[in-house]
Amino acid sequence: MKIRLKNVRSYEASGFRLRDMELSCDMSVSNGGSVSIVELDSCCLLPALVDVHVHLREPGFFYKETIASGTHAAARGGYSDVCSMPNLNPVPDSLEHLRPQLDSIRDNAVVRVHPYGSITVDEKGEVLSDLDAMAPFVCGFSDDGRGVQSEELMKQAMEKAKALGKMVVAHCEDNRLLHGGYIHDGQYAKGHGHKGICSESEWGPVARDLELVRQTGCKYHVCHISTKETVELIRRAKAEGLDVSCETAPHYLIMNDTMLQEDGRFKMNPPIRSEEDREALIAGLLDGTIDMIATDHAPHSAEEKSRGLEKSLMGVVGLETAFPVLYTNLVKPGILSLEKLVELMSINPRKRFDLPANQDYCIWDLNQEYPIDPKEFLSMGRATPFAGMSVFGRCKATIVEGKLAWLEK
Repeated sequence: MKIRLKNVRSYEASGFRLRDMELSCDMSVSNGGSVSIVELDSCCLLPALVDVHVHLREPGFFYKETIASGTHAAARGGYSDVCSMPNLNPVPDSLEHLRPQLDSIRDNAVVRVHPYGSITVDEKGEVLSDLDAMAPFVCGFSDDGRGVQSEELMKQAMEKAKALGKMVVAHCEDNRLLHGGYIHDGQYAKGHGHKGICSESEWGPVARDLELVRQTGCKYHVCHISTKETVELIRRAKAEGLDVSCETAPHYLIMNDTMLQEDGRFKMNPPIRSEEDREALIAGLLDGTIDMIATDHAPHSAEEKSRGLEKSLMGVVGLETAFPVLYTNLVKPGILSLEKLVELMSINPRKRFDLPANQDYCIWDLNQEYPIDPKEFLSMGRATPFAGMSVFGRCKATIVEGKLAWLEK
């Protein structure tokens, strides 16, 4: 199949270049049966996106998402690579428990999936997983969804990961400071009678882990940062020369806690925080403190997200909305350049996680405006705080290893 591009803005190392070009690709998805040439005009050709933080829910929670549905959603969102978190059943804490996921990735994924192994057995924070056996098959080690509470155990994990040449990817959360909270301990919580989650529950463990990085020399990455204190801690750690990186997510960059509604689609962990925190995150993007933007794509069933802020499960979906939301709210107003957004969503995560790049592209019509409608998602998850938002940018095609993974009909 051939995709002919006229007046395409093509991303290159030196910036964007206007050109006409033709891409040849094999079919890995149905194109309706007969189309062999697709012609697109005035689109934007980007290196395919990378998301280092997704929940594909398989094995164990097929009613929320599968590797097939999650990777189709990723392809529709312009992604060629996703890193899948280990809060599964069984938890991938050994090679035996990792095998079902590896088999399904091989059989069902339409983009590349790089699984994490858990740091501790069953993510219980008590005993180290079999890191040695899993190391050749995983992109790093994480107990995402739960912070490793034991400083000594985290140090042991860092020492082992360092010896194996792998990264520790940390969900930083101090359970002692949660006190039953479920949204940010800020204006909305106080005004509506909700229990809040304090910022220190995130930045406290980050500070602890950075000290352990100093001691072990481990390669370290912080998941979904949301507070101004975390930004400053990582900024100082980088200035010191520590081998650290971090990610944030679109909802922390676009929203603050005054925008919350009494709806489970606004509930995730960590929570959407204050405007001051949001502004600090933007500053962290601009000065290079924050390396990348991930989605923390976390699908749940409609029933699990229908219980309001207090009782709904934590997590929202994001693979199909991340780039349009960020382009509309950060690039179009001039807060970020398009080149910078590509760095944050493609170049930097691919480099940091040492992921392959081989004939991987996504093609966007950045002039197309539409409202986000969760009923159109390919993901089985529907909960997003961006539902109804008018955005610019529709992914027309995603090519992975020279194969067409997504083509808009």
